[in-house]
Amino acid sequence: MFLKKVFKQLVVSGMALSLLPALTVGSAFAADSAAPAAAAKSKNVIVLIGDGMGPAQVSAARDYSRHFLNKNHLELDSYYVGQATTYADRGEDGGVMVSGEVTDSASAGTAFATGHKTYNAGISVSNEDASKPFASVIEASEKVGKSTGLVTTARITHATPAVYASHVRNRDNESAIASQYLNDQSVDVLFGGGKQFFLSKEEKGKRTDKTIIPDFEAKGYKVVYDKKGLQSLNAKDGKALGLFGNSHVDYVLDRDETIPSLADMTQKAIDILSQNQKGFTMMIEGGRIDHAGHANDLPSLVQEALDFDAAVKVAMDFAKKDGNTSVVVTADHETGGLSLSRDGVYEINVDAWNKEKQSSEVFATKLKAAKSIEEIKQLVFENTSYNDLTDEEAAYIMAGDGTSYTQEGAYNAVMAKRFMVGFTGHGHSAVDVGVWAYGPIADLVKGQIDNTDIAKAIAKVANVDLEGTTAAMQAQYVYPKFKVTRDNKVLYPARALSDALGVTVAWDEASKSVVLSKEANKVSVNVETLEVSQNGAASSFKADMDNGLLWLSLDTFQQLTGKKLTWDALSERISLK
Repeated sequence: MFLKKVFKQLVVSGMALSLLPALTVGSAFAADSAAPAAAAKSKNVIVLIGDGMGPAQVSAARDYSRHFLNKNHLELDSYYVGQATTYADRGEDGGVMVSGEVTDSASAGTAFATGHKTYNAGISVSNEDASKPFASVIEASEKVGKSTGLVTTARITHATPAVYASHVRNRDNESAIASQYLNDQSVDVLFGGGKQFFLSKEEKGKRTDKTIIPDFEAKGYKVVYDKKGLQSLNAKDGKALGLFGNSHVDYVLDRDETIPSLADMTQKAIDILSQNQKGFTMMIEGGRIDHAGHANDLPSLVQEALDFDAAVKVAMDFAKKDGNTSVVVTADHETGGLSLSRDGVYEINVDAWNKEKQSSEVFATKLKAAKSIEEIKQLVFENTSYNDLTDEEAAYIMAGDGTSYTQEGAYNAVMAKRFMVGFTGHGHSAVDVGVWAYGPIADLVKGQIDNTDIAKAIAKVANVDLEGTTAAMQAQYVYPKFKVTRDNKVLYPARALSDALGVTVAWDEASKSVVLSKEANKVSVNVETLEVSQNGAASSFKADMDNGLLWLSLDTFQQLTGKKLTWDALSERISLK
């Protein structure tokens, strides 16, 4: 009975799904996806993503703008065309559901960059044990000679920019993402934070302290690190790498004159990319709206949203002047569960939203070091001018809110009462997000759409072949789950990798063996002894059973396929060529 159960897990589980081609579901573009249109409707396409920017975040920025900037509308308001669903593929990790209706930036980004759903944490790869890469609109644009750019206030290796020009099973593998920017892609402009992931490189399977920045320079990139350096870039430089923070770019509230705004980065990127007569495709992300939402830091959230809105103006101004550019603006998800009211009171205290001198991220270091309730009160007064904290509130801040945000989370909870807003927590929510657009793309994304429709609309309006580019990538790489044994041997899930490589799997009841075959090559694995034979003779191939699943070494699949399969330990992928 046990062996039959094992065989069912090995051979049957997931087989039907893995053999199906990628399908386009629920999209107005399904009928057109096999081939690009006869001609591009827009030479250039700009997509702007307000990370974590749900409807309440947009409203909060508009409320602030009306109260303090004498502007009743945001720059993006007049371009509103509809809203998008954001759900991810369902996924489990150790029996715990980790993705589904509530997406993260990786799965949402994969959707609007590639037109495909995936699981939370997946960067432009399919939701399988042996994942396949999905091409993005940036990668498809490169294939037809367009210039491309990624601009963000987060790390340039963070999830949202990463989905456009890299492929990894886990978004946390940011060193691999930086390496793929260098070695796999040719994105012309990369502006954001994340310098730390460019200060080491992989050599012979080991991390070193050698920077990869000279490698970018050798490929023609001009590398800059501050606003002055950004301004010094010439529009004809062609390729540029701007790293404006070791981690993320500083919040607006914490920036000095050396840090460029998102609008500054956007303008320079457009100046460079627009030199290409074939056109360009670029993504611009307001990445720190999300971070402020996670922290429940309303003043920082509002300033980041306004910083993003200023970048929207730069993009729209260019599009209107150019006459051959489409712009689409959306968000990957909402963050924080923000509500613009609380406690049954029919009012919000917008007048207090400009009191904070520093973001809670920076201010939290002072709170953590505080030794007394009185010190907490004094610090809060210095940062906000509020001198009415109760002893209970100060004690709560000292103790922390019981989450990973500790004193920062508690401080923001106390301040939220004074701002008259609420947050449901430190995570994402499943609400639909807004869509704004200008140019020919507007008709393709209006009304109620899904986030995957953004990529399909971009591909159609720019006349780039997402499906063909994806097919070429899938012929080159596979991204399997893997495990490392005590003797440092890397093993892969037999069923999943067999499906990906076209290897047939069968069960031999007489020998209690799983039989893998491709053409004249055959490998048998006895699931009781884990002995592996090749074409009837004993072999040294490594096998392991783990919770009823069979795992095999890469040399097994090399013999079966006759291909030179190479394991890339940094990007955690197998090269098929």
